Amino acid sequence: MATAVRTVLGMGAAALATLMLAPPDAQAATSAGAPVHRPSASPNPSATPSARPSARPPARPSASPSPSSSPSPSASPSSALAPPDVRIHTYAYGSHARQTMDVWWHTTGPRRPAVFVIHGGWWSGGDKKYMKSISRSYSELGYTVVNLDYRLSGDAAWPAQRTDVLAAVSAVRRHAASFNTDPGRYVLVGFSAGGHLAAAVGAYGDGRPGLRGVVGISPPVSPLSAFADGSAFGTKEQQKLRKAAIKLAGGCTPAKCPRIWSSMEVPFHASPGDPPMLAFHSSEEFVPPYQSEMLKDSLASVGVRMIVKTMAGTQHSSPLYREPGVAETVQSWIVARLGRVAG
Repeated sequence: MATAVRTVLGMGAAALATLMLAPPDAQAATSAGAPVHRPSASPNPSATPSARPSARPPARPSASPSPSSSPSPSASPSSALAPPDVRIHTYAYGSHARQTMDVWWHTTGPRRPAVFVIHGGWWSGGDKKYMKSISRSYSELGYTVVNLDYRLSGDAAWPAQRTDVLAAVSAVRRHAASFNTDPGRYVLVGFSAGGHLAAAVGAYGDGRPGLRGVVGISPPVSPLSAFADGSAFGTKEQQKLRKAAIKLAGGCTPAKCPRIWSSMEVPFHASPGDPPMLAFHSSEEFVPPYQSEMLKDSLASVGVRMIVKTMAGTQHSSPLYREPGVAETVQSWIVARLGRVAG
């Protein structure tokens, strides 16, 4: 790994060691306030919680929203998508328009483990609305599901995206009783750029409280490798990913901003408290499997297990997830980490 990074940065051994040992930037993941409910345009007074920006959402929504205290309405996912005992509402976990999450929670039965779903889109696009069917599938398995948006690279540079995922997780765990959720059992499932964010959160610090596993579907966990692969000799997709990684770093290249790129490079941050991870790649996609193999080696060096599975073809992200056996394997792996839900 050091050889590859040295090739990318064109640095001497001492400079590279400085980059690799640089402490990760400290981000306050707990600074966000309580999640703010954003009711649908025509809320049901008997099912919509009171909407106060700083108030904790009630455990059993029942009060009608107050016109004087409600934030601007935003459309919630159609309840027709949800299993019978599931409620879905959109909450804000920060002040930016992109800092929102759709929470699917079961109103009956025991407290449920949670699955956080993180969309992809080159860090510069994408939306949680494209993750509805995947969210439904995990809700049908009995889990609480949090389908979240985050600030894009055009809104804010790294590490804003990682900070947003940390803040969303913190908000849900803080209000776990409101969502009939077990704050001590959750996993992160990320697609493409979202897979990078999921792995970056998993490797942040020495593990995260309650995090039982991380899944990445085509995750570009090594932006430095993406930068190298996206040279003039790379494919159009690889060149696009290189530009996307530079934009994520605030428009700065690795040589000019080594600390930022070090912070973005997930294999640099493996530690013994990190959760187990699972990654899927296609053999010929523009985010090659070797990126996850690098992370696997880094995690193995500190005693953390990671499984990297490679499928034939070029499918990337959600299309790869829809390949025969992929979703089923991911779901089985998650059940093994979180347990089955009874009742």
